[in-house]
Amino acid sequence: MSCAQQHAQALLDYIDASPSPWHAVQTTRDALLNKGFKELKENEAWSLKTDERYFVKRDDSSIIAFTVGSKSLIKHGFRLIGAHTDSPGLRVKPKPNHQQNHIHRLGVEVYGSPILATFTDRDLGLAGRVHFKQNGQLASTLVHLNKPFLRLPNLAIHMNPNVNTDGLKLNRQTELPLLLSISDEPINMVDLLANELSLNADDISAWELHACDTQAGTLYGLNNEFYANSQLDNLASCHAGLSALLSDKSLKAGQFNVCAFFDHEEIGSHSHKGADGSFLPDTLERIAGSLKLSDEDYKRALSNSFMISADMAHAYQPNFPSAYEPDHKVLVNHGPVIKINANIRYASNSASQAHFMKLCEQSGVPFQQYSHRTDLGCGSTIGPITSAQLGIKTVDVGCPMWAMHSIRESAGVQDHHYITQVFTQFFS
Repeated sequence: MSCAQQHAQALLDYIDASPSPWHAVQTTRDALLNKGFKELKENEAWSLKTDERYFVKRDDSSIIAFTVGSKSLIKHGFRLIGAHTDSPGLRVKPKPNHQQNHIHRLGVEVYGSPILATFTDRDLGLAGRVHFKQNGQLASTLVHLNKPFLRLPNLAIHMNPNVNTDGLKLNRQTELPLLLSISDEPINMVDLLANELSLNADDISAWELHACDTQAGTLYGLNNEFYANSQLDNLASCHAGLSALLSDKSLKAGQFNVCAFFDHEEIGSHSHKGADGSFLPDTLERIAGSLKLSDEDYKRALSNSFMISADMAHAYQPNFPSAYEPDHKVLVNHGPVIKINANIRYASNSASQAHFMKLCEQSGVPFQQYSHRTDLGCGSTIGPITSAQLGIKTVDVGCPMWAMHSIRESAGVQDHHYITQVFTQFFS
């Protein structure tokens, strides 16, 4: 197995251990603790030390990790990589139990903009977090029901004869409940969770759960040059940023390196823990405050900072050539993609592009540039949001991938290795 394939397998292991945003933060936290990072609490005073490593969580699904360098923060600023922990999918409703003709189903709500058809005929489990009462207090725990006990069966072609010409269309209210069981006995979601977590059902207060694929990630292709899994958008970017932050080059660089991974990007980032919230500004201000920087010196540090907004990019799929801008087709395994949009759906400008290109050249890594078709709506990222909030120069980049927002996405092994090399160069 090549070095790039080993790195891709490490990514697949990271995703398989992270079936929800809360699990992704827990997996990231474990990796940080293993490298000597210390956990900070937002409700406690911070006393930061030079050449130490720290991280802080907000509501268990957003996390910011950083190093306190020996170099001047005012002169060198922060080096930031931002990504997101959430992915589109199906979230379980608070009262999900449906029973009709002895068939039990689980009610779900659409989160973000998934390709709903890809959730059909898959072996699905559940993952997320559960809040419960314990000794008169509220507590929470992660849960991952990783056995295939849920399914969204397709309608037979005999009953939907135009499905191959008109496409599969699912009513979000009536046709998305997930098949759970056939039984004469009532089935209660609370009881399922209580049994899984060894809790009293009466102690369970609330949950945030979503359907997750039970199939593990895999390398594929004639020479294992591709990989496939759920949540590549955007746990692949989180893993690349985390791998770079934890590299020996980064940890010895003496810089203020920051990885900020946010929840809620897929629904606009407008929350207390999203990129449009106060989490990142609060954290950077507290770092500066702990170092006794004045407000003016903190602003100077921001002006000398640079951010890479890391989110996946649309790889050219030759079966659908009309979906792409003809002169901006980006190819899998041909290097990280710089994403550009004149209406600032991406934060890249010529200055930030040139900076990233230089990092690629220093790393010996090829790069590509992407622009969306002008007659199609363009997605966005956390890049414009954080750049506007902080006044930090920002570039939007990502690895090219296929089937973005499918339950089973795929990308190139070499690209994940490439972008991690560039991120490591940035941090070192």
